[in-house]
Amino acid sequence: MSPSSNLAGVFHDALTEHVNIIRRLAGQQDAFTSAAALLSSCVLRGNKILWCGNGGSAADAQHFAAELVGRFRRPRGALASIALTTDTSVLTAVTNDFSFEQVFARQVDALCQPGDVVVALSTSGNSGNVCAALHRARELEAFTIAMTGESGGRLVQYADVCLSVPSKDPARIQEAHTVLGHMLCDCLDRAMSMEEEFEAAGAVL
Repeated sequence: MSPSSNLAGVFHDALTEHVNIIRRLAGQQDAFTSAAALLSSCVLRGNKILWCGNGGSAADAQHFAAELVGRFRRPRGALASIALTTDTSVLTAVTNDFSFEQVFARQVDALCQPGDVVVALSTSGNSGNVCAALHRARELEAFTIAMTGESGGRLVQYADVCLSVPSKDPARIQEAHTVLGHMLCDCLDRAMSMEEEFEAAGAVL
C-alpha cells in the first residue's frame, strides 16, 4: 500500500467517524436544551459563566469564553464569561501551594457566586480537577454543566446537565464539543439580542 493511499484512508476514516458522531448528537437534544436554558437564564439575570478543562479542553474553555466576551454571530453586549485556564500565576501558585486537583476549585471558590454557571469539559469525565470544580460550584449554589465523552465519568454526579458525546475517542469528542459549544453560543446570542431589542423598544415607548 502506498503512502498516499494510507493518507487517504486516514482522511476518509476521520471524516466518516466525525460525521457519524455529529449525527448521533441528536440524542443529546434534551440535555442541550437544558444547558442552553441554564446559560441563557444565567446571563439574562447578570450572572457569569466559568469554564474549565485540561489540555485541548482548556483550549475549548478559552475559546467559548472568548466567543461570549467578544461576539459570536449577532451584535449584543459583552457577556461575563471567564476561562479558569488562562492565568499562569494563579495556576502555578495553586498547584504549588495546594495541589493540581484544586487548580480550578480554588478559582471557583474565589470567583463563583450563587446563580453563576460552571462548565467543565473533560473527554473522560474523570479529571480530578474538573470534578473538584463542579463539586465546589454546587456547594456555592451555582449551576453546573459537564461536557464529556460517552460514559460521562465521575463528572455526571456533580452536573445539573451533562452533554455526553457518543464516542470514546478524545479527538472526536473534542470536535463534537466545539460543535456543541458553538450551538450554545448561538443560543446565548439569540437570547441576549432579543432581550436588548425588548429593552430598546421599551425605552422608545
